[in-house]
Amino acid sequence: MSNQPLVLLAAGGTGGHLFPAEALGVVLMKRGLKVRLATDARALRYSGLFSREMIDVVPSATITGRNPLALARTGATLAMGMAVAFNLIRRHRPVAVIGFGGYPTLPPLLAARLTGVPTIIHDANAVMGRANRFLSSRVSAIATSLPGVLDRDPELAAKTTLTGTPMRPAILAASAVPYAPPEPDGPLRLLVVGGSQGARVMSDIVPGAIERLEPVLWRRLVLTQQVRDEDMVRVRGVYDRLKVNAELAPFFGDLPARLAANHLVISRSGAGTVAELGAIGRPSILVPLPGAIDQDQFANAGVLATVGGGLRIPQAEFTPDRLAADISALAAEPARLVAMARAARGIGRLDAAERLADLVMRVAGI
Repeated sequence: MSNQPLVLLAAGGTGGHLFPAEALGVVLMKRGLKVRLATDARALRYSGLFSREMIDVVPSATITGRNPLALARTGATLAMGMAVAFNLIRRHRPVAVIGFGGYPTLPPLLAARLTGVPTIIHDANAVMGRANRFLSSRVSAIATSLPGVLDRDPELAAKTTLTGTPMRPAILAASAVPYAPPEPDGPLRLLVVGGSQGARVMSDIVPGAIERLEPVLWRRLVLTQQVRDEDMVRVRGVYDRLKVNAELAPFFGDLPARLAANHLVISRSGAGTVAELGAIGRPSILVPLPGAIDQDQFANAGVLATVGGGLRIPQAEFTPDRLAADISALAAEPARLVAMARAARGIGRLDAAERLADLVMRVAGI
């Protein structure tokens, strides 16, 4: 067993980076390879494929401005990360290093390149992230989740493979649940999620939108909403007053199953969310996170909006009145919800982990 080839996966410590890495790791292990994860300390909070013994924490820092002192600190941290990464490469001798985005991927990918180890980056967004953009000209191959990401750069496009976003087992299980539209007088199941950066706006806007619905819809609603602890009392107060059937929590550990169980999802449009909505095939109202330099969430939401799988609402236009109108219109047209679910499913790639594993083995020469 000690002669098994090892693949080093590198990812930033958020779910959007870690979940695709985990999904690829599952497939590679089924194919008889060993895997390790190089990441930052945030990943130690996540459970899943990677046990503590399989994780190597690599110092890293995000470049956030041009202040000389801050840049010097960032440089020193990344230099420390490079030293750790070189040691990882030396000890574990991986046959390939695969990066999934985020600044923690820089030291392992650069160390691999300098030592001649084959490298791949995977980018899940419609607009390539900054760390991956920096690495793109330096790696052996590039995998993307969405088409056309690098079409404007022929040199990079030539080494790019469209794989989709690798899906963890819970998403694959949820994808087997067919979409059942709401009956005219039956329950209307609405899921509202926002992630760590987006839950506040959902707490500010969604209760007011629900309040503006016709009372007949209040009685039909089965609402599940992610709500931060500091917003819980005020949000709960609105739904209690309206007598809406609402389950509120800061975090849902079974989110894939909840995505599958609902008729409509209101969410931010991170790459992972958009990919999961496509894999499971659920209609959505997407509110991109504003202020991002690359406007990646706006582009991600556009992928679903363009095919008719979701509605994209810029946050400046995300008002209680606008949201109430959209929910009312969709509730009145179950056939439209079915068409949206079908269109969303059309962008899903359930075999993405297998496709990416094929690319890894080809680049690694195994």
